[in-house]
Amino acid sequence: MKELFVDCSDVVIRPFVIEKNIQALAVFVDGLVISDVLDDALRSLMVMEGNESEIERIVATTLPVSQISTEDNYGEFLIAVLGGDTGIFVEDNDQAILLGIRGPDTRSVSEPNTEITIRGPREGFIENLRTNTALVRRKIKSPRLKMKPLVLGQHTNTNVIVSYIDGLTDPALIDEVMQRMEKIDLDGILESGYIEEMIQDSAYSPFPQMQYTERPDVLASALLQGRIAIMVDGTPFALILPTIFMQLMQTAEDYYERFQISTLIRWLRYLFLFASMFTPALYVAITTFHPDMIPTSLLLSIAASREAIPFPAVVEAFIMEVIFEALREAGVRLPKSVGSAVGILGAIVIGQAAVEAGIVSAPMVIVVSITGIASFTIPQFNGAIAIRMLRFPMLILASIFGIFGILFGIMIVLGHMANLRSFGVPYLSPLGPTKWSDLKDVLIRAPQWELTTRPSFVGAQDQIRIGQELPETIKRDNGLKGKNISHPHQKNDQEGASDDDPNP
Repeated sequence: MKELFVDCSDVVIRPFVIEKNIQALAVFVDGLVISDVLDDALRSLMVMEGNESEIERIVATTLPVSQISTEDNYGEFLIAVLGGDTGIFVEDNDQAILLGIRGPDTRSVSEPNTEITIRGPREGFIENLRTNTALVRRKIKSPRLKMKPLVLGQHTNTNVIVSYIDGLTDPALIDEVMQRMEKIDLDGILESGYIEEMIQDSAYSPFPQMQYTERPDVLASALLQGRIAIMVDGTPFALILPTIFMQLMQTAEDYYERFQISTLIRWLRYLFLFASMFTPALYVAITTFHPDMIPTSLLLSIAASREAIPFPAVVEAFIMEVIFEALREAGVRLPKSVGSAVGILGAIVIGQAAVEAGIVSAPMVIVVSITGIASFTIPQFNGAIAIRMLRFPMLILASIFGIFGILFGIMIVLGHMANLRSFGVPYLSPLGPTKWSDLKDVLIRAPQWELTTRPSFVGAQDQIRIGQELPETIKRDNGLKGKNISHPHQKNDQEGASDDDPNP
């Protein structure tokens, strides 16, 4: 052991003697174990009465540790120790003891930073894998919730959990995911993004084929749909698959608020999705090739503002878009205390200075600002990145072919999305191919009692998710009028009617 861990100052190799001169050895990584619990465990061995040296006897009667196991494979033993377990060798035994006394979390459970919500749970995943699985288990208290362990990375030996609900998730989907995961051969897995890029169907597509989240309620909802989750030790972001494009436009809050406001907000998101992708291209196409589409007064205003501009509209758009993306990236990378201020002040100062210097026109500044604001309305960050990337090819097509170039670009994007798959699921489901029963949760969000089935494109084994007894009872008993509930004012009305009636 000392030769193996030479120059490893954090690995502690602690020889000790069990009573009656039985030699033993404890191996653990300093900082990854709970020292007090380890001290109690070693103390119980050192003062053990009798000449008991068998591992089975020690495990069963002596060690005061809740999580304990034995291991006879040297490689698995080392992986467990480096993962935070404490290993104990006892002389004359061909097995070692593993104590699950890993240290506390690096940080406490707190509200996620990337998925802010007004109404809903405030807890988010952290970097500790077991804490994350506990948060999910707290949501789904069922033995059918399975969590298969994997160890990936030749040097990192990262613990990974593949989670699904047995009897609900399609077995073929589970087998496909497990086969892809087991074939991953990397030197290290440091974040879930490594796995996402390795197992996705189309690596060259700008559109994400997996959803990631740091919210337990989002992951639990996906599991209840029959989807699969992948949790990685060391990162708060869990992967959800399969994923379609429509799910990138949805949030957990859509199901916590009333369906009317959720539907309205979804329409707003889709409207600004198109604005984020096509507003600069439409401005360039119309002002360059189709000025007759603009009202005369507005056309004169735009022409006057562009009179002193030395660049064509497409160059203006590229200048402002690149500057805006640089400011956004700078705002993200800078410390929080100054990042937002730098982003806002930079946009105002640079925009105003560019207009006064005659580099860009004021309408272009407005167009780019609307485009940037629209991109922030897309809930999923990886989906917003895809739209931001496609904005530039659309701008080039609009500068060459006008409106026809934009239409051609739309056809190319839709054709690519129609051909895209996420673990066998068409990316445009349920619009293409059309599944009418699933449209109740796409462009609109129907009431909960109308969402009786799970999404069919996932292939869940049990499609029914809501019983119909309660909605049917309310309708049958005319529950909206509350005739089965006796209110005080109803009693007073009845008593007054009885006093006035001569023939009650």
